[in-house]
Amino acid sequence: MADPSSYRPKPGQIPDSPGVYRFRDEYRRVIYVGKAKSLRQRLSSYFQDLANLHPRTRTMVTTAASVEWTVVNTEVEALQLEYTWIKEFDPRFNVKYRDDKSYPYLAVTLNEEYPRVRVMRGAKKKGVRYFGPYGQAWAIRETVDLLLRVFPVRTCSAGVFKRSAQIGRPCLLGYIGKCSAPCVGRVSAEEHRELAEEFCDFMAGRTGAYIRRLEKSMQEAAEEMEYERAARLRDDIDALRRAMEKSAVVLADATDADLIALAEDELEAAVQIFHVRGGRVRGQRGWVTDKVENVDTAALVEHALQQLYGEESGDAVPKEVLVPALPDPVEPLQQWLTERRGSNVSLRVPQRGDKKDLMATVQRNAQQALVLHKTKRASDLTTRSRALEEIAQALGLDSVPLRIECFDISHLQGDDVVASMVVFEDGLARKSEYRRFQIKTFEGQDDVRAMHEVIGRRFRRYLQEKQQTGEWEEETPAGEEGAGAGLSGPADEPVATGPTDEEGRPKRFAYPPQLVVVDGGRPQVAAAQRALSELGIDDVAVCGLAKRLEEVWLPDEDDPVVLPRSSEGLYLLQRVRDEAHRFAIAYQRNKRGKRLRSGPLDSVPGLGESRRQALLKHFGSVKRLRAARVEDICEVPGIGRKTAETIAAALAGAAPAAPAVNTATGEIIEDDGAAPAALSSERGLER
Repeated sequence: MADPSSYRPKPGQIPDSPGVYRFRDEYRRVIYVGKAKSLRQRLSSYFQDLANLHPRTRTMVTTAASVEWTVVNTEVEALQLEYTWIKEFDPRFNVKYRDDKSYPYLAVTLNEEYPRVRVMRGAKKKGVRYFGPYGQAWAIRETVDLLLRVFPVRTCSAGVFKRSAQIGRPCLLGYIGKCSAPCVGRVSAEEHRELAEEFCDFMAGRTGAYIRRLEKSMQEAAEEMEYERAARLRDDIDALRRAMEKSAVVLADATDADLIALAEDELEAAVQIFHVRGGRVRGQRGWVTDKVENVDTAALVEHALQQLYGEESGDAVPKEVLVPALPDPVEPLQQWLTERRGSNVSLRVPQRGDKKDLMATVQRNAQQALVLHKTKRASDLTTRSRALEEIAQALGLDSVPLRIECFDISHLQGDDVVASMVVFEDGLARKSEYRRFQIKTFEGQDDVRAMHEVIGRRFRRYLQEKQQTGEWEEETPAGEEGAGAGLSGPADEPVATGPTDEEGRPKRFAYPPQLVVVDGGRPQVAAAQRALSELGIDDVAVCGLAKRLEEVWLPDEDDPVVLPRSSEGLYLLQRVRDEAHRFAIAYQRNKRGKRLRSGPLDSVPGLGESRRQALLKHFGSVKRLRAARVEDICEVPGIGRKTAETIAAALAGAAPAAPAVNTATGEIIEDDGAAPAALSSERGLER
C-alpha cells in the first residue's frame, strides 16, 4: 500500500486550468482517469487525510504510485479525452457500463448497390442505417415481414442474390410479392434504393404522411373503379398500421428522444435507456456496473452518456436526451452531444406531463434490472465460490485458485499442431487473456512434447517479465529461446520492459495462475510439471483432466482424484477444459483452412488477392490459365509482361493437382484455383 504523500505533486506544479489526469500504480498501469474544470482543486482533494476520503477513493490513492495530467483548452475537450483514455486503458477504478448481451438491430445496408434489410449485432458499420436496439431478434423479423408487403426491399444474402441473377429466376419472396426482385431486373438499382430509403423513413417515425398518401391513392383508385389496386393499397395500409401497433405511442407530439434512468445502491448501479422515435418506443437497452469509484447520480449519468454516444454521430444522437439528474456544469456535456449530432441537442430533466410519466416507467425498469442482477449474481457467486473451494480441497491447495489457466493441444493427424491457453478468474472466463500457440520446435504428433513446450514458453515469459520488474534477480540461462518465440497472434511480440508498456497497457503473461489445468492424463501432467520444475517454479499447482472418465490427475500420483459427478468443482474444471478445447480446435481449423485454400497462384511473388481474382475471373480456372500464353495473360487488366512471365513460369513449375471428386455423386469437380475443401470426415480425426 503506497503513501499518497510519496507521489504528491509539489505546490505550484499543478495548473489551475481544465484537464484530464491519470493515476498509475507501481507497474505503470493506469488505474483511474478523471477530468476537472480546475486540475489544481480536483487533484488537491485526493491528497488530504486518508480518514476523510471515501473508502473507494482511499483504496485508489493508496493503490496508485504516481499521478500525471494533461492540460486542455476547454471542458468539452476534457470530456472527449477522458472518454478516449477510459476506453483505451480500461482503468480498474473507473465506472464502466457493459452490456450483458449483444442487442440486435434492424439494419439497412445503404452502402451496397442493392440495399438489404437484415438483423445485425455487434459493432456498427459505416454506411449502414440502424434502427433499435430490440430486445429479441424475432421482434425485428415480425416487423420486417409486415413492412415487406409495402416496401419490398431485398432481404436475401449475397449468395442467394448472385445465384438468382445467374439463373434468371427470383427467390420465393420475389414470387409472393415481398421482394421487388432487383436480381432479375424487375426494378432498377435506383428504384430499389428509393424503396429502401422509404423503408428507412417509415422506421424513423415519418409514418403519418406516408399512410395519408396511401389512403389518398386508395380513394383515387376506387373512384376510377380500379378495385384490385384499391384493395391492394387497403391491405398495405392495414399492414403498416399493424407494424406500428407493435411499438406503442408514448409521446403524442412525435418526439425523438432517449430517456435514461438509474437505479443504484452502495455497490452497484443499473441504467436503462428507452429509445423513442416518432413518439414510439423503438428500442431498449440496459447495463449494470460496479460502483468502483465514489460517484453520485449526476456523475453516473455522465458516464452513461459517454458510453452511449461516444461512438455515435448524426441522427444516432437524438434531439432530446432526458435524464434523472444533470451533471454540474451541464454545458460541456450538452455541447459535446451537439457536436456529435451536428445540431442542437437538449439535455434536461423532465418535470411534468407524458415525459415525466415515461421516465418513471424507465426508472421502474432500471430498478427491476438491478434486483434481477443482484439475485442472479448472488447465486452465481455462491456457486462459483463453492466450486473453487471444492477444487482447492480435492487438490490439497493452500487457498482457492482465483486464477486458473488451462492448456490444450490440437492437430489433424500430426499436421498444423497448435495449442491454446484459456484463463478463468474467480470462476469466470477472461477472454481478453486467451492466447494461441504454434508448435514450431518439432513436427508430427506428440502431445506430451507439445505440452512441455507450451508450458515452458508461457512461464519463461512470465519469469522474464518478473525479472524486469525487479521482483526476481536471477538471470535467465544463456541460450534459451525468448518467451515470445513462436507465439501466434497478439502474443507474438518482443518482450517489453515490465508487465505494462509505457502507456500503462497490461503486458502479456504478466500474472501467474494459482492452478494450471492440462487437457489430458498422467503423461501430459508430468510434462507440464517437468516444464515448471526446469524453470524453478514451485508455487503453481498442476492437474490434468482426462476426458474418458473425467478423472483429475496430479503430478507424481499413481491414482487419480475422482470428484463426484454432481460436484461444482468438477463442473468448473470441465468448463475450463472444454473452453480450452474449443479455442484450440477453432484455431487449428482456421490454420488448416488457410492451407487448404491456398493454390499455385499464392506462391507467385508480387501477386496480390485482387490480381489473382482478376486472373481467375478472366480464364475461369487455374487449368486454363496454365495453358495460356504469356500474351494472353497480359490481356488481363493490371498484369504486365514481366508479371505474366513470372506467372507462367510459376505455373509451369507447379505440378497440376489431382482432380477433386464429389464423394456423394462421384462427379469430378473442375479445378477452380483452390484446393478442395477438407472432407467432413476429417473432423473425426481432429485432436
